[in-house]
Amino acid sequence: MRIFGSNEMAADVIQRGLCVGCGACVDICPYFRSYRGRTAMLFPCTLPKGKCHAFCPRAEVDLDELSLQFFGLSYGDNPLGTYISVKAARGIYPVQNASFQAGGTVSVLAWLALKNRHIEVAVLTDREGLLPVPRLVTDPDDVFSCASSKYTAAPTLSAFNKAVREGYKRIGVVATPCQVIGLAQRRLNPMAESDFMDCASLVIGLFCTWAVDFRSFEPYISGRFAVEGIKKMDIPPPPAQVMEVYLEKGKAELPLNDIRGFIPAGCSYCWDMTAEFSDLSVGALEGRPDMNTLIIRTERGQQLVWQALKHGYLQVEELPVENLEHLAEAAKNKKKRGLMKLKEDGLFNTDDPAEHACLRMMPEVAEKIIT
Repeated sequence: MRIFGSNEMAADVIQRGLCVGCGACVDICPYFRSYRGRTAMLFPCTLPKGKCHAFCPRAEVDLDELSLQFFGLSYGDNPLGTYISVKAARGIYPVQNASFQAGGTVSVLAWLALKNRHIEVAVLTDREGLLPVPRLVTDPDDVFSCASSKYTAAPTLSAFNKAVREGYKRIGVVATPCQVIGLAQRRLNPMAESDFMDCASLVIGLFCTWAVDFRSFEPYISGRFAVEGIKKMDIPPPPAQVMEVYLEKGKAELPLNDIRGFIPAGCSYCWDMTAEFSDLSVGALEGRPDMNTLIIRTERGQQLVWQALKHGYLQVEELPVENLEHLAEAAKNKKKRGLMKLKEDGLFNTDDPAEHACLRMMPEVAEKIIT
């Protein structure tokens, strides 16, 4: 991994519009702060190498390095990444009365991980009004207050940084793909710290196609609804072309073409739809609004699912072949768009030492994805 300092991070990522506001660089030094969905560098820093750059999911990410570290395999061309199995799932207990997204699988698994002390604390994303805010949760029942998708960029990893600083050793994280990549960068111990400990004991990734910029999205939606009355938002799978807004009384729909206008530039470089470097990945299940798609990637993820099944907290079914094919096609299309955008802007596999890449991948693998 090539590592530079905060000045290079600001120039390569923030000033180029690649920043996704994940929070990986926040709360590890005094120089970076997040405000209303945006990350800013407050003061100049002269360090030649910094954690801000090393942890960033938009700076010198080497997919072979990550894949070998977490799966023992070179990065391949499977659109869904490395996994053990893919299932349909939904939470049975204790989510019956919670306002969760789709099947409630994420809420159940995070709740169980805290309940059985597999993790000491969960890094989740809550919201204040429409603003997504990171939150450290230690009480299992508090997991459900953070349920439902936010659809706006959130500095969730700043809470992970805070949890490490406060001395937690077993941390669970629920994160979007870009946040998962930032966390994976950190877990490589890129600064070669002698006392390094990988505190990420459970990583649950969320499927994501894009997020919206809070500072432009908030005035749009607050001009149509009373923000305090919004219970949750949802974007159903295709062919639906709407964002559903659940209110205290009833539901409203917004044209998805309007919402797409608030997607920040950084999302166009994203190649990961299913959070490939997580233990478990969860998303909507096409045609089944009461269920989730669950990708089991690691042994510890599989163990947690088995525990949930054993105690009757989770229901799992075989995923229909058609659903798996549609998911793989969508993931491949996103990967292809992201790689083509990176190549177009000279941010992919740069050879010139003076040029810094956003992403590195074996050229033959990239060629299979793009063609």
